[in-house]
Amino acid sequence: MDFGFAAEDEAFRGEAREWLAGHVDGSQDRRAWERTLGKSGWIGLGWGESGYGNRTATLTQQVAWAEEYARSGAPARSGHIGEKLLAPTLLAHGSDEQKARFLPPVAAGEELWCQGYSEPGAGSDLAGVRTRAVRAEDGAYRISGQKIWTSLAHEADWCFVLARTDPESRRHHGLSFLLVPMDQPGRVEVRPIRQLTGTSEFNEVFFDGAHARAEHVVGGEGQGWRVAMSLLGFERGVSTLAQQVGFAQELTRVVQAAVRTGVAADPVVRALLVRQWAELLTMRWNALRTLGGSGDAGAPSVAKLLWAGWHQRLGELAMLVRGAEATVGPREWGSSTPYELDELQHLFLFARADTIYGGSDQVQRTIIAERVLGLPREPKGVV
Repeated sequence: MDFGFAAEDEAFRGEAREWLAGHVDGSQDRRAWERTLGKSGWIGLGWGESGYGNRTATLTQQVAWAEEYARSGAPARSGHIGEKLLAPTLLAHGSDEQKARFLPPVAAGEELWCQGYSEPGAGSDLAGVRTRAVRAEDGAYRISGQKIWTSLAHEADWCFVLARTDPESRRHHGLSFLLVPMDQPGRVEVRPIRQLTGTSEFNEVFFDGAHARAEHVVGGEGQGWRVAMSLLGFERGVSTLAQQVGFAQELTRVVQAAVRTGVAADPVVRALLVRQWAELLTMRWNALRTLGGSGDAGAPSVAKLLWAGWHQRLGELAMLVRGAEATVGPREWGSSTPYELDELQHLFLFARADTIYGGSDQVQRTIIAERVLGLPREPKGVV
């Protein structure tokens, strides 16, 4: 598509920048911040004329908001899974009752969501999920199983869970997409996973007979694969451009470190820095080119391959330009601060996971090979 910002888009950008400047102070509680966003109408910009969001915005205005948000230093969003993943899925596949129940609290920033897809042994292979959902005599479902790498599960009020409702089914057949409340003591347990960075954004979630109401199955029983694949298509888009604003800020810090340490005088290092800059511009142009398009099965996979590898290389470059000082923490270790990282050390360690989460590089290449290039499907059971 021919993508550009019109005068009304820039006016919208100015309104967003002004609002953020007046509300971001760097000390907000993330849940309270979601309510602040909702109260001022900044959640649900991409829901169109659904009647369940707040203000409506064109695609270019959504990009402007996302970019200004990234530049503002506002808190990382706790509500983006509900807003960007669940809501479009309900608008596409949910019943009127499901939309009326779940979309207004998301728009208000009152209910937070997490995604129950990946499992041990079935990370990127969603068709291999083993979590079970059994219909009880009262008509509700009882869910048992384990999910892993569940972002923000420790904060979430609800989880959308891909589970097997037909015990005789295999692979992508017999799956259902269920909306499950997290506040079920004894039935839902969340265990944080400590990462290389010392933080715990991801979690394990254990379901032991957790309840889900029959009317909270999205798209109908046995239609979970169709709904789940539709949801994955919403994972990339406007947010990719906002992500690139953050990448540009990180690249600036790496360049500043190279100048400070003197290695920017090395022509090899300069070439690596210029390459990172040029590739980031290329990713932006590609994102703008494909934004709002449809029918290109390979576009999300290409975008994921591009940014994941780029971000990993940036982390490695950040350590290269700092030399030996990259191995030293920013603070003296002690009982109260046993593990501290600065921004560039965090970048390097966290980026190691970029080529795995959200669909590994291998999975993305398989999608491109089979769905775009038309190559034969990979044989099953061949070692």
